[in-house]
Amino acid sequence: MAVGDIILSVRDATKRFGGLVAVDHVSFDVNKGEILGLIGPNGAGKTTLFNLISGVYKMDYGRIIFKGTDITNLPPHIRAKLGIARTHQIVKPFSDLSVKENVMIGGLFGRKWASEAEASREAEEILEFVGLADKADFPAKALNVQEKKRLELARALATDPELLLLDEVLAGLNPREVESMLALLSRIKSEKDITIIMVEHVMHAVMNISDRIIVLHYGKKIAEGKPHEVANNPDVITAYLGDPEIALKFVKRAGGEAGR
Repeated sequence: MAVGDIILSVRDATKRFGGLVAVDHVSFDVNKGEILGLIGPNGAGKTTLFNLISGVYKMDYGRIIFKGTDITNLPPHIRAKLGIARTHQIVKPFSDLSVKENVMIGGLFGRKWASEAEASREAEEILEFVGLADKADFPAKALNVQEKKRLELARALATDPELLLLDEVLAGLNPREVESMLALLSRIKSEKDITIIMVEHVMHAVMNISDRIIVLHYGKKIAEGKPHEVANNPDVITAYLGDPEIALKFVKRAGGEAGR
């Protein structure tokens, strides 16, 4: 699959919880090799959409195509085997296992069906990559928030994904940690050739790192485009950014009118 080819197509994705339509006929494509930002107010349907893509929830209507294969009705573990991995907004390490053992689990149950020895070697390489090599033998519960975020990311990387879904990976980090994590995400995109969709509320960060942005509001897609286009969209300003001056600030920080 060449760079720029469509790796994921979501068509009319719809999910209801009783009378609430959490995701309402949302359609979009994801190009191989890009970082796609997914933003919107709390309750907009972002994490629900991630759960539909990863297979945690079944759709009430619509289709999901991954690398040309209809995965709409496939369970999460099969999607993981095909190359879709995700992190969670609230990190979920196996607290009593070591950091390395947590990452090995990703390798053992990921796309490669790695042996224990292979999973061990790959875990060491990935921990070096994410900056946790010196914590490999620590119990996961001993890590701080930033380190647990990196562990969650490392475990997802160990599954050998082609598409990585990041759910608020920057939440709870201070500005310096945010910058460090953004640098790591850029390396994942460039060095590991992994396509990324990221749900994020740290607006200046997602605007700066994303190639494109999709905005959800009350379960509907209200905007899609390059960061500076989305920041200038009147519907987005009204629904999410709230103030044209704030939007202008994001435009400038996302590269100005030249944009991406």
